[in-house]
Amino acid sequence: MTRPDPKGWCPGAYRPMMSGDGLVVRVRPMLARLTTEQINGLCDLADRYGSGLIDLTSRANLQIRGVKEHDHEALLQALAELQLLENDPDLEGRRNILMTPLWQAGDDSHVIAQDLMARLADLPPLPAKMGFAIDAGPAPMLQNNSADFRIERDADGHLVLRGDGSANGRPVTRANAVDAILEMAHWFVSTGGNANRRMAAHLDKVTLPADWSNTPPARGRETLRPGANDLGAVYGVGFGQIKARAMRAILAQTKAEAIRVTPWRLFLLEGTKAVEGDDFITDATDPLLQVNACPGAPYCTAASVNTRALARELAGRIDGPLHISGCAKGCASPRKCRTTLVGRGGKFDLVRNGMPWDEPLLTDLSPDTLIDRIGDD
Repeated sequence: MTRPDPKGWCPGAYRPMMSGDGLVVRVRPMLARLTTEQINGLCDLADRYGSGLIDLTSRANLQIRGVKEHDHEALLQALAELQLLENDPDLEGRRNILMTPLWQAGDDSHVIAQDLMARLADLPPLPAKMGFAIDAGPAPMLQNNSADFRIERDADGHLVLRGDGSANGRPVTRANAVDAILEMAHWFVSTGGNANRRMAAHLDKVTLPADWSNTPPARGRETLRPGANDLGAVYGVGFGQIKARAMRAILAQTKAEAIRVTPWRLFLLEGTKAVEGDDFITDATDPLLQVNACPGAPYCTAASVNTRALARELAGRIDGPLHISGCAKGCASPRKCRTTLVGRGGKFDLVRNGMPWDEPLLTDLSPDTLIDRIGDD
C-alpha cells in the first residue's frame, strides 16, 4: 500500500498549521540551543498564547500548541524579541538545520552551521521539508534522522558532504563545506529534484556526479541516553511533549546555563547534574522511550482514536518498539516498526514489521481488548 498524502509542508512560525487544539507554531532554535532566558520566555509564551504544552519534534524543533488565530501575530513579535525567529519569513522557512547536540564553540559543526545560516539566501528554492544535518562530531549521530544534505566525517576523520540516499559522499573542508552544499542544492533543482521533493527519492531516479559519491562516511555512533553527559544532563520527554510549568521547574531546580534540543525526544541541560523527577524520563531503560505516538484525537483532526493514553498503557507490555498512529499517515514515525497500531474509525488495525499504511494483519481492534488480540496473532 502507498502512504496517504501528508501535508506538503511542516508547520513553521510564520506558517502555522491548524490542529484540533488550535494553531501549531514551530520554533527552530538557533544551533539547537536556547539560553535559559529564551526557554523560560518560550514557556511563558506557551502559557500566554497556547495550551501550556510544548512539543519536541523529530527535527529537534519546539512547537507551541493551541494558539488562537488572533494571537498569532503577537506571538511572532514575542518570538522575535527572544531572538528565536528570522525577520525574513523566507529565510526562516529555509532554516531546517539539524545539529549534532554535542557541538562545542568553534568546532567544525558550529562553524559550518553558522556559515550555512549566513548564506541561506544563496540557496535555490527547495521543497519545504528539505533540510540539512550538520553532524561533524567524531562520528555521525544523525544518520537515522530526517535530512537531505549531510555533513559528516569519514573513517579517517575528514569531512564529507553526503546526499541523503547515497551510501557515499564527497570530501569537503570546513572552508568549502557550505559552497559544496549550495552546489549540490543547485544540482538538485537543475536535475528536476523539486518534483521528487526529497533527496533520497530523487537519487532513486538520478545519479549523483561520480566525484560526489566516492567517500564513505564513518560508522554512526550511539545517540544520547538519559543521564549524565560531559556537557550536563540528558532528560527524556514522553512522546516529545513538555508541560511549560515542568520545564520552568527543572530549569529553576538545576540552574541550567542553557538547553540543547535533539531529534530523539531528549533534551540536554548544560552545566548541570541529573536530578530525579516525575515530569521527565531519567532512566535510559524506561519503556516509553521505545514508544512513538502522535497526538491523536482530539488534538489532530485526522485521528479518530486517543493514541497516547493507550501508548502509556501498552509501554513495557509489548516486546520491542511500538508505534501508535492516529491515522495511516504515520506522522510520528513514518518508518517500519515491529508493532504498529493504526487508528481507523475509532478502532485500531495492527501492522507487523511494516509502515503504518501497509496492509494490516488484524483490523477493527477495540482499545479495551486489543492487548489480548495482539498477543494471540
